[in-house]
Amino acid sequence: MTERRDIRLDLEPDTPEKLIRLAERLEQERPVPTAAFRGDLRRRLLTGALTPSRPARLRLLIAGYASAGCALLLIGAASAAGAGPLGV
Repeated sequence: MTERRDIRLDLEPDTPEKLIRLAERLEQERPVPTAAFRGDLRRRLLTGALTPSRPARLRLLIAGYASAGCALLLIGAASAAGAGPLGV
């Protein structure tokens, strides 16, 4: 755990005493995760088990998004030139 520090150093000089006592109480009563949870989390972080895996068809998704983007750019260019579905 981290060592305790005075909360008053982080606050403005004219902070009401009631607010300071509330902040200290919340800091003291903050729940701490169980040792089992902390140990499991540490092991997972060290082994990299929490890293997200790639989608199954990543290359297919990239190709689909790139194709759709190119099609939209072509439609926009054609419309700007006066042809296409949005041209006037």
